[in-house]
Amino acid sequence: MPMMFANRDEAGRLLAEAVADQVRKHPGPAPLVLALPRGGVPVAVRVAARVGGELDMVIARKIAAPHRPEFGVGAIAEDGPPVFDDCVDPDALAGVVAAERVELARRVRAYRGDRPPPDPTGREVVVVDDGLATGVTARAALQWLGESHPSRLIFAAPVCSPQARDKLAAEADAVICLSAPPEFRAVGQWYVDFDQLTDADVEQAMRGFAHT
Repeated sequence: MPMMFANRDEAGRLLAEAVADQVRKHPGPAPLVLALPRGGVPVAVRVAARVGGELDMVIARKIAAPHRPEFGVGAIAEDGPPVFDDCVDPDALAGVVAAERVELARRVRAYRGDRPPPDPTGREVVVVDDGLATGVTARAALQWLGESHPSRLIFAAPVCSPQARDKLAAEADAVICLSAPPEFRAVGQWYVDFDQLTDADVEQAMRGFAHT
């Protein structure tokens, strides 16, 4: 039976155990756990606490189809190039990409301030989100991180569409999904409480982790 999660905190606690099992297979320094904000942050807090990892964020933005803001056809991560799904004309989306870069820069300033981005070079890196629908945002983040040559790159989410999970296999050394229901319409359908998070929620979660 597909899993239902009460909220992101419960999902993070359950996911943390699966990530800890994977990390134990490759002993070494504590991993770098990178949340995809906003929804991935409370999940990643639980994962980082369980594996004793350093917690930070990799910031990405979905590129939506024209006139269909809910439907992602691409994504950008940090200062990386846009990543698109197949059968998309990048030139037709140039304006959308430019607008999303503005929002991405705002989020980088809001979430990171003057801190430099995390350096994944030579480290085991775990990218965490609250769910995987199309997978394009995760792909953009993983490809951007891969340019810095981490020793091992893992993606982890509580629930994934089977198609998106399979696509990520080419981008990560391991993909951890607790549940991959075949009847997948949206991430939120697998959570009882899936309230949208704010920048203040992200800041509070990261600050709380730093003080534990």
